[in-house]
Amino acid sequence: MPSTNVLLSVVDLKKYFPVRGKRLFQKERPYLRANDGISLDIFQGETYGLVGESGCGKSTFGRTVLQLQKPTSGEVLYYGKGDKIDLARLKPTEMRALRRDLQIIFQDPYSSLNPRMTVGQIIEEGVATHKFFKRGSKEMQDYVLKIMEDCGLRSDMLHRYPHQFSGGQRQRVSIARALAVKPKFIVCDECVSALDVSIQSQILNLLVDLKKKEGLTYLFISHDLSVVRYLSDRIGVMYLGRIVEQGRAADVFENPRHPYTIALISAIPTVEKKKERQILLGGSMSSAVFPPKGCPFHTRCFMAQEICQRVPVPLVDVGNGHFAACHFAHKTTAEKRKIAYEKAEK
Repeated sequence: MPSTNVLLSVVDLKKYFPVRGKRLFQKERPYLRANDGISLDIFQGETYGLVGESGCGKSTFGRTVLQLQKPTSGEVLYYGKGDKIDLARLKPTEMRALRRDLQIIFQDPYSSLNPRMTVGQIIEEGVATHKFFKRGSKEMQDYVLKIMEDCGLRSDMLHRYPHQFSGGQRQRVSIARALAVKPKFIVCDECVSALDVSIQSQILNLLVDLKKKEGLTYLFISHDLSVVRYLSDRIGVMYLGRIVEQGRAADVFENPRHPYTIALISAIPTVEKKKERQILLGGSMSSAVFPPKGCPFHTRCFMAQEICQRVPVPLVDVGNGHFAACHFAHKTTAEKRKIAYEKAEK
């Protein structure tokens, strides 16, 4: 069970990317607002699932939290060393010392693994960098073999290269590389999305087992709600660079309060006889360069009113640690679904 101790606290995080060129008569250079004021806490021992459609800024958030990309503004506070450390203010040399605590598993294991290095070399690289054992020593080899065994890799794979493995095996190598330096926090960035369903379940079960065994904390990024529901303790729903709903996994799935979350959940395939009708959203995601005023979702929302077009809305507490960024967060899920169905029939 996750504790109540905060391991990582993100405060008003913004990550903007400059866009080439500008409109006629435009004085300032435009920016793509990949993350636009995100605040959340991740507790020690929990899995925080971050879900949203492609292009909403999920992967950028994961990389920015780990300082693989420097934030435009905001704070990323890490409490793993006892004291509060703002990762965004650290120099590269200072951040390097914390890399062993903060690891990432990328979406595509083939492109993230060095094709010229064997599995043993890939796993021992971080171990040697952080001076666990001397490179090439007997202790190093024994340690690498133990990590491989924990991640479901046979010892005879030690001297093989990434191209000699299947997709699932390569992802196990990526997990072993991250786990080898004994991290406290791991960002799983769409780490099963490129795998077959049967292999997905194996990797997910491996992540669950390793979390229990090693006391890990995950930020699990995915666009697959079924996967996020299976793995996560709490869930954040992201739209156009912002968190629009957040809460315990059971609360978000059984009682969603934001119209976007309701539409996403209605689209999950299921074999159950009783299933809510799918809610189809009109239009497409607005531009992250020129986001709409007011609520960023109002251009597609079945609940949208005049106030939504002009007044931004923060995350509103609807009880039990459940938050939704909606002017109508107080309305029940059933009331919102009814409005969506009525609009669809017109």
